[in-house]
Amino acid sequence: MSINKKIPLRKCVATGEMYPKKEMFRVVRSKEGEVSVDVTGKKSGRGAYVSKSEQAVEIARKKNILERQLEAKIPDEVYEELLTLIRRESIL
Repeated sequence: MSINKKIPLRKCVATGEMYPKKEMFRVVRSKEGEVSVDVTGKKSGRGAYVSKSEQAVEIARKKNILERQLEAKIPDEVYEELLTLIRRESIL
């Protein structure tokens, strides 16, 4: 008998689609108000998930979706880091 393990799903803030947690990036706002990309998915703080596509990151940037979700100003470095992580994974 095989036991099916439950796969945690998360909703992309940009596209509104549900994806497995491992197929998404988490952006976190810490208690101090610092915003960063959480590659491990275990940092403490308020998190928002973005799917691993350049279109989703651009939608989130244009519509300021992450700023609204995390209630903090998102520096451009966060978006650039997301894009470089997506491009790096597409090469591998």
